[in-house]
Amino acid sequence: MTTGLSLWVMFLVVLNLGITFFLFLWAPRAKIPTLPDQTSGHVWAHGTVREGVRNLPLWWLLFSGAMFLAGFAYLVLYPGFGSHKGILGWTSHGELARDEAANDAKLDELLERFRQYPVEQLANDPAALQMGGRLFVDNCAACHGRGGYGNVKVGAPSLIDNDWLYGGTGADILASIHDGRSGLMPPWASLGEDNVKNLAQYVLSLSDSPHDAAKAAAGKPLFTTCAACHGPDGKGNPALGAPNLTDHIWLHGGTLEDIEHSIGGGRQGAMPAWSTRLTSDQIRVLAAYVYHLSHQGDAAASQGHAQR
Repeated sequence: MTTGLSLWVMFLVVLNLGITFFLFLWAPRAKIPTLPDQTSGHVWAHGTVREGVRNLPLWWLLFSGAMFLAGFAYLVLYPGFGSHKGILGWTSHGELARDEAANDAKLDELLERFRQYPVEQLANDPAALQMGGRLFVDNCAACHGRGGYGNVKVGAPSLIDNDWLYGGTGADILASIHDGRSGLMPPWASLGEDNVKNLAQYVLSLSDSPHDAAKAAAGKPLFTTCAACHGPDGKGNPALGAPNLTDHIWLHGGTLEDIEHSIGGGRQGAMPAWSTRLTSDQIRVLAAYVYHLSHQGDAAASQGHAQR
């Protein structure tokens, strides 16, 4: 804090406390004109309600005096009076550092246990899932949604199914979170508008979605352009992040208009790397939570089978 700013803060503190303390001393001694019945003469409700004048109660004076003493003591003990640091040496940064250290000490034992298990096994640990769920809400929900359902408007995939662009093993999910992913679908408008429409119909046919059979047949030969990434059967390629086109799960929407836009205009998406924001332990727990999201149905089925 500069000298000028420090002096300004000190002036404001003295001014406010000074005026308040003056009023505190003056108010009990102030003489207010009253009528013989000890009222001020102000009446309401046709004289039914009259304003009385009484001295301030002793408890109020004692309590207010104690608050002034507490305020003065605070300015001596803690920073607040200009550049005065307080005789206790307290700072908000220091308190934060102490709280973080205490929290880290509590987490160390838990994180040490987490490190002993692969992501797939950690996905069944309630403590890990609780921590991972909080990390997911804080860092991933903006794109994937709080429930992990994804968002076709931004090309954020659903995380609750078993359809993975880059693989769904624990190691794959760890890599996606730690290093990020970058996907690119090049635009194919150069094929011509009619060919783009025919190719979109063929893509719909791959997943047995309603389509125009004649246009799909015309678009089938054009799919050789797409097969380099999506494979000749359209089942995708996790090594390239090319999605499977034979299911009913769509990254950017599965309507005819959406698919035509994807083919003609291309798509581009990026999953940021979280290694600069989260620790390796946090990424591990988060990966376990994401893995759990996509296997909740499997766990429920297994539990139901065991009960039967």
